[in-house]
Amino acid sequence: MTSSQKIQTLQKLERPSREEALGAVETLIRWAGDDPAREGLAGTPDRVVKSFEEFFEGYAVDPVELLERTFEEVEGYDEMVLLRDIRFESHCEHHMAPIIGKAHVAYMPDNRVVGISKLARVVEAYARRLQIQEKMTAQIANTINEVLNPKGVAVVIEATHHCMTTRGVHKPGTSMVTSRMLGMFRTNASTRREFLSLVGTPTSLGHDGG
Repeated sequence: MTSSQKIQTLQKLERPSREEALGAVETLIRWAGDDPAREGLAGTPDRVVKSFEEFFEGYAVDPVELLERTFEEVEGYDEMVLLRDIRFESHCEHHMAPIIGKAHVAYMPDNRVVGISKLARVVEAYARRLQIQEKMTAQIANTINEVLNPKGVAVVIEATHHCMTTRGVHKPGTSMVTSRMLGMFRTNASTRREFLSLVGTPTSLGHDGG
């Protein structure tokens, strides 16, 4: 299933009403042991629902459409295009706890390029969903590869998972690094090393195509 087909499947899912979402938050407040009607919590369900609308707005965005407008007047440019340190905020699909990090995205163009803001928007579209970092890394790389058809794509994501730092094993200060290398970044060791050097990522990633 392609990225666009997955988006269409998500969009067909039946979405509960806003009133149902407000009721769900009230239920969780009661389940936690508090009274949703007391003064301090009276507006909380509405605020939580508004927050969720922002946290998960990526479900309403088609990353494929973001990349469809490209430019061919590049004077023969065929070197790496790299956008570093794309900060993102996501949520773990297992505990709905925040995932805070940054993404580094690169591709080797083949006759056409895309506006750099669109790369950041693709990261944002996938981040603002319930996620696991491994899947998000693959989604970003696969979508860029599918739409732009470049000579290669590389994505590295570094993130802190609050499901690990604020609960469970409680290990603050830890971060997770994932990578996805396609095309030249997977088959050409020097291209992969150049990318990893530019993003300042540990070279231990250099031996694995992701």
